[in-house]
Amino acid sequence: MKIVFMGTPDFAVASLDALVQASFDVVAVVTAPDKPAGRGQKLNESAVKKYAVEKGIPVLQPEKLKNPEFIEELKSYQADLQVVVAFRMLPVVVWSMPAKGTINLHGSLLPQYRGAAPINHAIINGEKESGVTTFFLKEEIDTGDIIMSDSVAIADDETAGDLHDKLMVVGANLLVKTLHTIEAGEVQEQPQPLSDDLKHAPKIFKEDCKIDWNNSAQHIHNLIRGLSPYPTAFTALNDKTLKVFKAELEDKEPGIAAGGFLTDGKTYLKFAAKDGFIKLLDIQYEGKKRMLIEDFLRGMRL
Repeated sequence: MKIVFMGTPDFAVASLDALVQASFDVVAVVTAPDKPAGRGQKLNESAVKKYAVEKGIPVLQPEKLKNPEFIEELKSYQADLQVVVAFRMLPVVVWSMPAKGTINLHGSLLPQYRGAAPINHAIINGEKESGVTTFFLKEEIDTGDIIMSDSVAIADDETAGDLHDKLMVVGANLLVKTLHTIEAGEVQEQPQPLSDDLKHAPKIFKEDCKIDWNNSAQHIHNLIRGLSPYPTAFTALNDKTLKVFKAELEDKEPGIAAGGFLTDGKTYLKFAAKDGFIKLLDIQYEGKKRMLIEDFLRGMRL
């Protein structure tokens, strides 16, 4: 099979590498255009592009996926199958192009957590299990027929970053199995089960990351875990932004108003939630680098 791979971040590189290592014929890669980043606004290449260039795989970087020149170039590779991992929404003209269709690797156990941020939302909602699913693309986002899935457990203190790294590896392995099944003509796809209690995974915006201390301590702890290391939960301290990467739940009656804090000025800083404390462990104060709470308190008078 001739395969065109579409993806952008590190999560996608693991899958692309797994296909290359399994000797699949990846004829081209489609990824995001280079973007200026940092103070010098130097053009930054996507993780997938860097990998593809290193392996000598042709790279396509369309600004618009409906661009006629891009469509013609994509057709010229005569792919039997397209594989999408952590990319953007494809127009019908693109995903319907190959004879064997286009498959997607999604970071959830579909039909749960359709959308842009499944890993974050699973942890924000306090799930104990997540996983990955391969499916054929259809018109509506994340609704295609399921080919295979694989699940992983989520630990109580696991962050979105931890789960991301786990699913990256599990997903790459699942993708290889999926492609072997397609190649052998043994696919038995299943429609996604209908459910009234679907949980969604929409894109996360800055306002979603602000901690509301009137919520339960468990809810806040899950929010911090689900947004770490990116885009990161935050609160205000002395009228400056305080990002929280890691915290600990302290299950005891706070005795102070929600949003108030206690500290010994040396080893701990904990904020009161509705029904307990959130003890900060790993933070970044506005204008400073990320640091452990002890280091922060050493140079800060509260």
